[in-house]
Amino acid sequence: MNRKQRKNLIRIITASILMIILQFVEVEGAARFCLYMIPYLIVGYDILIKAAKGIKNLQALDENFLMALATVGAIVLAIYSGSGDYLEAVAVMLFYQIGEWFQSYAIGKSRQNISDLMDIRPDYANVENLGKIEQIDPDEVEIGTTIIIQPGEKIPIDGVIIEGNSTLNTSALTGESLPRNVSIGDEVISGCININGVLKVQTTKLFGDSTASKILDLVENASSRKSKSENFITKFAKIYTPAVVGSAAALAVIPSIVTGDFETWLYRALIFLVISCPCALVISIPLTFFAGLGGASRAGVLVKGSNFLETLSKVHTVVMDKTGTLTRGIFEVDAVHPISTNCISENPTEARQLLHYSAHVEKYSSHPIAVSLRKAYPNENDGCTVENVEELAGLGIRAEVNGNVIHVGNEKLMEKIGAAWKPCTKIGTIIHVAVNGEYAGHIIVADKLKPHSKKAIEKLYEIGVNRIVMLTGDIKKVAEKIAGDLGIKEFSGGLLPAQKVEHLEKILAEKSFAVAFVGDGINDAPVLARADIGIAMGAMGADAAIEAADVVLMDDDPLKIYTAIRIAKKTLSIVKENIYFAIGIKFLCLILGAVGIANMWFAIFADVGVMVIAVLNALRALKV
Repeated sequence: MNRKQRKNLIRIITASILMIILQFVEVEGAARFCLYMIPYLIVGYDILIKAAKGIKNLQALDENFLMALATVGAIVLAIYSGSGDYLEAVAVMLFYQIGEWFQSYAIGKSRQNISDLMDIRPDYANVENLGKIEQIDPDEVEIGTTIIIQPGEKIPIDGVIIEGNSTLNTSALTGESLPRNVSIGDEVISGCININGVLKVQTTKLFGDSTASKILDLVENASSRKSKSENFITKFAKIYTPAVVGSAAALAVIPSIVTGDFETWLYRALIFLVISCPCALVISIPLTFFAGLGGASRAGVLVKGSNFLETLSKVHTVVMDKTGTLTRGIFEVDAVHPISTNCISENPTEARQLLHYSAHVEKYSSHPIAVSLRKAYPNENDGCTVENVEELAGLGIRAEVNGNVIHVGNEKLMEKIGAAWKPCTKIGTIIHVAVNGEYAGHIIVADKLKPHSKKAIEKLYEIGVNRIVMLTGDIKKVAEKIAGDLGIKEFSGGLLPAQKVEHLEKILAEKSFAVAFVGDGINDAPVLARADIGIAMGAMGADAAIEAADVVLMDDDPLKIYTAIRIAKKTLSIVKENIYFAIGIKFLCLILGAVGIANMWFAIFADVGVMVIAVLNALRALKV
């Protein structure tokens, strides 16, 4: 609870206590008026000031004006009739402030998730200078600088670990409480907290381009992008408020002229004004979207605005990239087939020898396939000599290992050197190996599915997504296998970025609901921008993809696609509940007030009670 909320709560409690005390005080006339004005002004002075400023600026028709007009009118009516019943006027103002306090508390609650996320902003970066560690502004750190992260400190800038190992707390970014172990060679992103070991990190980005900065920018700008529902409520309030003020004036004047009973119809008009205040709609709808954005960020899903949250709730078709989205984007050796086994079985000794040659030939390559080969042969530093390494563009690599000429590459390389290569029925990237011009066998390297990919597809179908399409640049055979493993019926392989856009255009032309595209690579940026809603894998995704996307998943887990859509659907469901509930109760109570069935206490419920219920309902969007 902030200072302003505490101050308002004290005002509410003080006014409530005074109201109770006044019920036991026997006083009449001017003294009674003065005594009741004390709690009235304590709890309502700010509303009266705002209403006066609105009148002065010719922008009077808002909830402050309605509350001021209704309560001042009730006080004037009590003086005019001589009843001295000021309780209703004080009660209207008091309960209105109670509703406002609930609203303020609810907004503070939903802002807490955003505030927690803002804690990822680093205050400094540790840079070693002449043997001493200096704390400098992260903005001053250049690419390639070595920074030191002590236990308990935030990683200020994206980079690669060059010394040390530790465990990172990534919950502020991903929404996941499970720590991540890191060591030399691992990429780390800003905003994570170093838990135990000392790390030396070589920066790969400037602070302004780092993950933490981009996330903060997304969050800070999210509230400026309003949904259609919010814009509708804003326009509705501008028309609705003048209409009810006019109706209240007509209700006070016209029947009074006919019946001659001015006091009764003025009282009904005041009740009408209190009931008509559109607080429940004006407050609860933006609050629901804000809570939805906050709840999503807590789950590691960053939505760039409530307009995108609204579109996401209408998604019935999801188009996905494969590599890095459904698969890990990290190649691993899937099988080793020496020539003597004719692709039927694997001889452990011969398979190890094949890996031995391949890993040494690829010793100096940074290509993902080369990395996977070295990882599969753990004894890389076994004393073998590697000489005359030559990269053959579009074919592979040639090198001499312990005096043997080794060729590692594709079918074209084998054909070029005259090695009779053999095909393989196993799905994946085939790496052929020849020793001294003789074909020795091949290694199958494949991208692996992410742990939750299959579950994500199942959950998307469960939540109402009725069409899932996979588009990939990988060959059709690989695309077919991945699609089959995941239960995706529609897929296309071997696509260039422009062809992905063409396929998406066809899907968009057929659709009757919103279409989402999910991707992670720089080549996905055009498709992400073209889709109704673009969803990017944010943890290891390309910057261009994150910039082009409308939704960013901070831990690259495809199951978060389901989470994002579920949050959006829940948020929009709450918005609709509040709209129907608030408008329905308002119109019912307005009719009852106009015909004299509803009194001022009933009006208080119709205004403040409905607002409190709508605000509390809006807070459900925080729970994921």
